[in-house]
Amino acid sequence: WDMMKMIISEILKNSKILKMILPATKVFDCSVIDLSKVHTQQGNTTVAENGKGIPFDVKRVYYLYDVPGGELRGGHAHFELEQMIVAASGSFDVILDDGKFRKRVSINRPNLALHVVPGLWRELDNFSSGSICMVLASNQYYEKDYIRNYDEFLSHKNNE
Repeated sequence: WDMMKMIISEILKNSKILKMILPATKVFDCSVIDLSKVHTQQGNTTVAENGKGIPFDVKRVYYLYDVPGGELRGGHAHFELEQMIVAASGSFDVILDDGKFRKRVSINRPNLALHVVPGLWRELDNFSSGSICMVLASNQYYEKDYIRNYDEFLSHKNNE
């Protein structure tokens, strides 16, 4: 059965049909996860490991920094990609949108990560000076996984 699921998954990944299906996820499916913190006199350490506290295997890590005040980042949705968003330094807000509900989450502690499920529109704003947004992603960059137009996103969500 596992082999069959893997074969079907590979067929779907290479199929245009998969890219037409947006998960029926809601903003309430996202949660803040405490990655824990080890405190010593020399400072703090937070560790993110596959299989320990992260609900997916990390395939890519990237970070945003030097975001000018008042700028908005993100502004897209994913068909498959899951993310853990961390304020490695400073603070910012993540706005999640499922087509019906919007939820704003303030991220401001480096040991807390916002788990963002696929199928949601996300935007990041309200960056503090010197902030660093680190993102742990479940897949490598794949342009066809993105919906970059909000009206197109709404159309997909209304077809669920």
